[in-house]
Amino acid sequence: MVIEIILTSLGSVAVLFILTKLMGDREMSQLSMFDYVNSITIGSIAAEMATALEGDYLKPLIALIVYGLATLLISYSTCKSILLRRIFVGHPVILYHEGRLYKKNLLKAKLDVNEFLSLCRVSGYFDLKDIHTAILESNGKLSVLPAVKNRPVTPEDLNLSPTQDNILANVIIDGHIMKDNLKATGKNDKWIEKQLSNQKVKSVKDVYLGIYDNENDRLDIYVKLNDKMDGDVFI
Repeated sequence: MVIEIILTSLGSVAVLFILTKLMGDREMSQLSMFDYVNSITIGSIAAEMATALEGDYLKPLIALIVYGLATLLISYSTCKSILLRRIFVGHPVILYHEGRLYKKNLLKAKLDVNEFLSLCRVSGYFDLKDIHTAILESNGKLSVLPAVKNRPVTPEDLNLSPTQDNILANVIIDGHIMKDNLKATGKNDKWIEKQLSNQKVKSVKDVYLGIYDNENDRLDIYVKLNDKMDGDVFI
């Protein structure tokens, strides 16, 4: 009985993993209400399949596949159709604009004034006068356009022309050279060896993390440490 449960649990995990990959990787905050409910349902069915004591695994397995394919089909359809996107995903709602609170939109979003003010505070705005427009996105997050007097200063405002930062490449992770990442930087193993030698690191195995700095053409190295910091200085 125990072995049977273990095997069915592993099977449900495998099916759930495949379906999750097919449906795409998104954060919980990016899920629509339909996706969220569907994910809970699929998880419940997977749990039922794992604990099916009467040996009837086929029904939950079929249900898992149907829910997964339905979610996949709906996701594809919402990418192609604006109408279906509004039905299944929803659309942004303006809650506040230029000093005016829109009561009907708040009701539509199922929010009262206190909840709206709480979302504003979480976004860092404690005074509505500091906000030009507040929009509730379809994923439930509040997007805030600050009033011009509170907008962060940009280099353009100061007539500056800073250079564009580039994405840093992790070329060494946990003592292993990431070949594809290293190739993308235009460097090779010999360059790695030279950088290690310059920084007095004996072997790549001693490197916990190595990051290629494209702007300065150097390798930033973080070696493995066996000791630990004394004291809870960050608590």
